[in-house]
Amino acid sequence: MLCQLTASEARRQIADGLITSQQLVQACLDRIAETDAGIGAWVHLDAENALAQARDLDDLRRKGQTLGPLHGVPVGLKDIFDVKDMPTECGSPARKGTIAEIDCPVAAKLREAGAVIMGKTVTTEFAFLNPADTSNPHNHAHTPGGSSSGSAAAVAAGHVPLAIGSQTNGSTVRPASFCGIFGFKPTRGMISRTGVLQTSVTLDQVGVFGRSLEDVSALADALSGYDPRDPASLPRPLPSATAGLARQPLVEPDLVWLDMPFHDRLTDDARSGLDDILAALGDRIERIEAPKSVAALVEHQKTVHEYEIAHHLADDFERHWDLISETLKPVVERGRAYSDQQYAEALSMVAGAEDFFEQFFHDYDGVIAPSAAGEAPLKTDGTGDPVFCTVWTTAGLPALNLPLLSGSAGLPIGVQLIGSGERDDHLMTTAQWLLASMAANE
Repeated sequence: MLCQLTASEARRQIADGLITSQQLVQACLDRIAETDAGIGAWVHLDAENALAQARDLDDLRRKGQTLGPLHGVPVGLKDIFDVKDMPTECGSPARKGTIAEIDCPVAAKLREAGAVIMGKTVTTEFAFLNPADTSNPHNHAHTPGGSSSGSAAAVAAGHVPLAIGSQTNGSTVRPASFCGIFGFKPTRGMISRTGVLQTSVTLDQVGVFGRSLEDVSALADALSGYDPRDPASLPRPLPSATAGLARQPLVEPDLVWLDMPFHDRLTDDARSGLDDILAALGDRIERIEAPKSVAALVEHQKTVHEYEIAHHLADDFERHWDLISETLKPVVERGRAYSDQQYAEALSMVAGAEDFFEQFFHDYDGVIAPSAAGEAPLKTDGTGDPVFCTVWTTAGLPALNLPLLSGSAGLPIGVQLIGSGERDDHLMTTAQWLLASMAANE
């Protein structure tokens, strides 16, 4: 089925003239029509416009013009990214009817790379706690995770080969784990956040979803670049994840597992699967207890996130308090109650984490960690615990979900691999080695 191609396979077949972008887009639209009533991955889908984009891209190929790295490949964007003439409603009735006037840099770079923007995928309320109604494609009674619910579900369901999400805590890696796909959050500052809902100027980061390491690498590279409008954007040459995939490690990587106090939240399935992976790695992995300052980042992240969302979205909360869910209201009230001093202290600890990990990765090529507590919980139990991503997100480190495990209910369980900041290429080199090592041990 065309809709099940990886993005990399699809791009090659389009470039070789074996298929057209129109055929691929139509196959994806047919798949959405067939399955999305039970999944609910999309909040806005523009079929006519998507086919028009595909026709234009097919014309470029026939004329022999330059093809972009994502030429003709359909992509969905989480509904917090501005796309010209499309709604950006951020999962909240407070933003109902908001139409973007211009593309955000992420959307502009997608067009430059030749991607077909299909529409907007569902997010939780203001990309935070209150669950959306999206279902996990593997079992509709279970959550796909949050807050990038629709993006992860759309890729897993065969609606699109690629999708864009975000991560302020665990909103890319956890949904990728629950949906059994690859999820990649590059180093903080690699991808612009201009024109994207701001819940936390300190913590918000862009993430991507795909069906292979090649997919997420190509998508992340296409989106990366300096943006002077974004205070976190990195004003220097950036690593290429795709180049990292093309390299073999000169020596076998040195990996580490950090025992965290919240690991008691792991399900038996997840713990057993992770133990098997650690055993298979043998002397390639060291197991150590996390320093207290690292484990404490969970509380510092909470302070920063809640303080900043209360202040960044103050206008929405003041003007539309009656439209805010009972799930989000207590968070806003806590955020308002933090003192400036508490916030400043938490920010200081976040900065300290960046310095700590810069030194830490002198000894290791990557950290192996859980992506989530286990299989996706029932939708009635929320979108899952993000704590297994909190430390790495807070420190701004590049992080990958690798779909390596499954649980007793037959649902996916991911394994997280984290790398050193601004060494996203090396993370991909290590990830490819890890996948090959696990395959050899099967």
